[in-house]
Amino acid sequence: MFEHRALRGLSDRVPVRVTMDGTLRVKVIDACGMTCTFCHNEGTPVAADNHAQYAGEFGAAGRSGHISIYLATNGARFVAAPVFPDDTFRAALRGLRDALGFEEVHLTGGEPTLHPELAAIVGLAREEGYNVGVTSNGENGVRILPGCAKAGLNRVNFSIFGTTPEELAQVQNVRYRSASLATRKIQALERSIQVATEEGIDASANVVVPDRTHVARVHRLLARYSPLVSLRVLSSLADGDNSLDAIDQLLSDLDAEPQEVHFIAGTSGFRISYRLPSGRVIKVKHIRPLRLPETCASCRFNNPTDCQEGYYGVRLYRDPKGTFQVGVCIQRMDLCLPMDQFLDSAVCGEISKMREQEFHDLSA
Repeated sequence: MFEHRALRGLSDRVPVRVTMDGTLRVKVIDACGMTCTFCHNEGTPVAADNHAQYAGEFGAAGRSGHISIYLATNGARFVAAPVFPDDTFRAALRGLRDALGFEEVHLTGGEPTLHPELAAIVGLAREEGYNVGVTSNGENGVRILPGCAKAGLNRVNFSIFGTTPEELAQVQNVRYRSASLATRKIQALERSIQVATEEGIDASANVVVPDRTHVARVHRLLARYSPLVSLRVLSSLADGDNSLDAIDQLLSDLDAEPQEVHFIAGTSGFRISYRLPSGRVIKVKHIRPLRLPETCASCRFNNPTDCQEGYYGVRLYRDPKGTFQVGVCIQRMDLCLPMDQFLDSAVCGEISKMREQEFHDLSA
């Protein structure tokens, strides 16, 4: 078993559950109405700032105010184009499902609710046997989520970066640090959460805790949104022990008791569930140092400092020519392969073998 300070002593106190990664992440659109300073944009260049650029010319930040934090070093070779609910997307879902046994599609962006055909995309994925989740900042959820619910959307993870206009403005591009704009974004988020719960969509809130100065924000988040959404606390890799110390403080403040450790074989994320005195459950998500044995072995980022995410699973993109590209690392976008090449590649088999071995090792 790998070592992580959050796990110390837990294996003797709480149940450990192991499942196998069955989620395919799909970037359906690049557009977003927010300009978060920590956005990785799924590893791709910001389309609005790079539509006339070519590989080697892509810029990490531009006039739009959006940013893609890994772009300067990740070797991206294409700008992401919108995914459409057509036969080519259906074929991509089938091919990856058959090759790697995926059971869930998680739709990302950009901001997926800005895609005018999001409900049709959800419906197509459901027709192919997938459960469907979405990560959203909520800015357009009121208009889009009811149709997605009818199409079969299972869950939505709302990203909440600030509980007050001032907090939200602080993490936006300097040109967009407007209290009035932040107020509108927060109001839109709150209405989207309400709509999601009314439509019967499983809703959760993701909140990153970089250090102790953010603990009060999480307390306010609990007070504001409970019991509408379940809360998932995420550690900040960039802040290391400062983030873990802050999470420890939060859990102590809440008198939280650990209930379960959940490992997902074949992905770097793991989760610990905690029960509060009120009976409410919150989850804390951490990253463990998972690597693809062959693909990652010679990578220049393969060290504890530079590899931020580890191997987090398979991602699907559509490029401007309509080709679906498959990626395995947002810090190494040069590893992306066209769909047909990926299915025939050694890395596809490597992923399958690694997941099986991981499941065996973690279960043991």
